Amino acid sequence: MSDPVFFRPALSPSLAEILDWTGAKADPADPAAVISRVAPLDEAGPGDLAFFDNPKYLDALIATRASACLIAERFANRVPPETLALVTPQPYRAFATVLARMYPDAIKPGSYFGSTGTGAGAFVHPQARLEADVTIDPGAVIGPGAEIGSGTTIGPNAVIGAEVRIGRGCFIGAGVKIAHALIGNHVLIHAGAAIGQDGFGFAVGRRGHMKMPQVGRVIIQDDVEIGANTTVDRGMMGDTVIGEGTKIDNLVQIAHNVRIGRHCLIVAQTGISGSTELCDFVSVGGQAGFAGHLHVGAGAQIAGQSGVIADVPEKARLGGTPARAFRDWLRAHVVLDRLAKGPPNKKGKDR
Repeated sequence: MSDPVFFRPALSPSLAEILDWTGAKADPADPAAVISRVAPLDEAGPGDLAFFDNPKYLDALIATRASACLIAERFANRVPPETLALVTPQPYRAFATVLARMYPDAIKPGSYFGSTGTGAGAFVHPQARLEADVTIDPGAVIGPGAEIGSGTTIGPNAVIGAEVRIGRGCFIGAGVKIAHALIGNHVLIHAGAAIGQDGFGFAVGRRGHMKMPQVGRVIIQDDVEIGANTTVDRGMMGDTVIGEGTKIDNLVQIAHNVRIGRHCLIVAQTGISGSTELCDFVSVGGQAGFAGHLHVGAGAQIAGQSGVIADVPEKARLGGTPARAFRDWLRAHVVLDRLAKGPPNKKGKDR
C-alpha cells in the first residue's frame, strides 16, 4: 500500500528567502541553497528545515541532520556543524511563518474533493445569495435568505440555516450546522461543529421544567477558528459573541449569552456556562469548567481541569477546583501529598 502525502509544498524556498520572511540571523555559505521539506529534528535530513524551542529535545538537536534549524541564540552553539543555525528570538513562530508560505493549503482548507462551484447533490435555496468564487461541496444545504461571501468553502453535508450570514474567505467543514448566526471574514469552523442551536434554559418547578425560548443570535467575528464538534449556543435574548482572532479547540461547549473577547485561546473539553464573559487574551487549559454569570479579566490564564466559580481578576493565573491562585493551588497539592504519606517512621522511611 502506498504512503500518501496529503500536503505538498507549494514552493521550495532558499535560505535567503527564509531569513527574509522570519528576520532570523545567519551567515549561510550558500544563501541560494534550497529547503525542500520541513521535518522534526530526529527525522530531518539534508534539504530539511527543523526548529528547536523546547530543551526537552536537546538530544534530538545535537543529533539532527537537518540542513537548517530555527533556534534561539542561547542554544545556537549546540547545533551540529553540518546544520545552519537560523537564530531568532521566537523559533516556533518563525517556523509557523515558513510553514504558512510553503503549505498555504494547510492554513485554510479547501474543498474536500478539490472541486469548485456547487457540487452534485448540494442544495442552494433560490433565495440564498452567494458571491463569486463560493464552493459548495456535495450534500451541503444552504437555506433561504442565507448569504455567503466570496472565497468561502462549505463542506459536504453542512447545513447553513435561513438568514445566516457568512463572510468572505471562510471554511465551513463537513457536517457543520449553523443557524441564527452572523459570521465574519476568514473564519474556520471544523467538521461537526454546531453553531446557533438552543441554549440550555428551563424554568424549573415541581410540575416539571418549562422550556425557555431562546430568541437570540450567535456572532462570530473575523479570524476566529472553531474546532471539530464544538458547540456554540445562541443567546436567550441577546447574543453569544466570539471575539476577533479567538481560537477554540475541539469539543468545547459555549453556552447561551457567553461573550468571549479578542484573541482568546480555549483548549479542548472546556465548558463555559451561560452569560459568563471572558475578556481579551484569556487562555484556558483543557477540561476547565466555568460557572455562569462570571467575569474573567483580560489576560487571565486558567489551568487545565480548573473549576472556576468566581470572578477572575485580569492577568490572574488560576488552577484547581475550586480555582484559586496558581501558587496556592500548587502549595495545597504539596501539603495534601505530605498528609497522605503521613509522618516518617523511626528509621526515616515513610509508613
